[in-house]
Amino acid sequence: MTNSIAAIPLSDADIFSEEVMSDPYPVFRELRDAGPIVYLSRHDAFAVARYQEARHVLGDWKSFSSADIALNKQFNEYVGEGIIRADPPIHDALRGVLSAKLAPRAVRELAPDISRRAEKIVDTVIEQGSFDAVKGFAQRFPVEIVGDLIGLPQHGREHLLGLIDANFNCFGPANDRTFASFPKLQHLAEYVMLNTTRDELAEDSLGRAVYDAVDAGKIPASAAPWLVMTYVTAGMDTTVHALAHTIWLMAEHPDQWDALRADPALIPQAFREVLRFESPVQVFGRTARVDWEVEDFTVPAGSRLAVLFGSGNRDERKWTDADRFDVQRSNIDHLGFGYGLHGCAGQALAALEGEAILRALVARVSRIDAGPPVRHFNNVLRGLESLPTRLTVG
Repeated sequence: MTNSIAAIPLSDADIFSEEVMSDPYPVFRELRDAGPIVYLSRHDAFAVARYQEARHVLGDWKSFSSADIALNKQFNEYVGEGIIRADPPIHDALRGVLSAKLAPRAVRELAPDISRRAEKIVDTVIEQGSFDAVKGFAQRFPVEIVGDLIGLPQHGREHLLGLIDANFNCFGPANDRTFASFPKLQHLAEYVMLNTTRDELAEDSLGRAVYDAVDAGKIPASAAPWLVMTYVTAGMDTTVHALAHTIWLMAEHPDQWDALRADPALIPQAFREVLRFESPVQVFGRTARVDWEVEDFTVPAGSRLAVLFGSGNRDERKWTDADRFDVQRSNIDHLGFGYGLHGCAGQALAALEGEAILRALVARVSRIDAGPPVRHFNNVLRGLESLPTRLTVG
């Protein structure tokens, strides 16, 4: 092994520029081909672009800390303590409260209600004829479901997507997008403190369950509002982008839509393929606690890592014909929800929502047509701003 940082492949690519983010996959391939680890000179971070190395970093919380999960110092200092940055045993206590309500077994009980809601929203957009698959479809479904499950008051929900989007922006590097989002963090904090108190949350909701955990002595009272907010961030913006991409990809690949209609049993892996092909979360930061020896290189302890979920999910070393969208692909080990200790807490709920939408569409829609998509730019999230869509019933 070599201990020279100078020996590690170097790239001056700005993976957070709109030019790259419009179509990041050629640059991701260049990074993967350059080596298992590549130094991003513009961001003073080491890109982890291959699947195997990304999964390794995400799965080893003892060696790779999430305490500095953002790629800028300001947000890491601002965000304070929370589940996304915590290690065991604090993490386990907080995660245990979330898992009690968001684990697959728990959310399975929600399936009938979510299916009913999915059928209702699909009926609505069919009646409209043409609609925007982002604003008129994808943004409505998760906000309604997650808001009701958590027990959030109706007032103020209309601002949540924008505030959460700004929050995710702040996990990126110290760029213009991050700095423009910082002022919105105060508005998000105000929303949390005003709307996630015990009195504001509906009875028997997921949010109230957090306060039950406080009463039981499982978590401190100060953690409760922010843990309630974790429910929101775990299942809202990311699910919006996944649903919009579902519509877009099925329109772009009518042969895959036909395959799905011919065999609805493929629906779970079809939604996973959306998450693999267009990962809603593209990148999160980690910090190496120890020297990391990977192939012929050593990344020194203290180094900042940019773990590229979206690149790992297109890694041809892992996936055959990785740039092909295939609803029949074996893809259960995708990185769309992350992996390991800090894997997405709301992934079971997100999957339930995505699959419910696909079932409702498959039952009634023979063809999905979409116009040119408008890309939404966020430092961490990959999504669409708008997508004109028309559904053909049959």
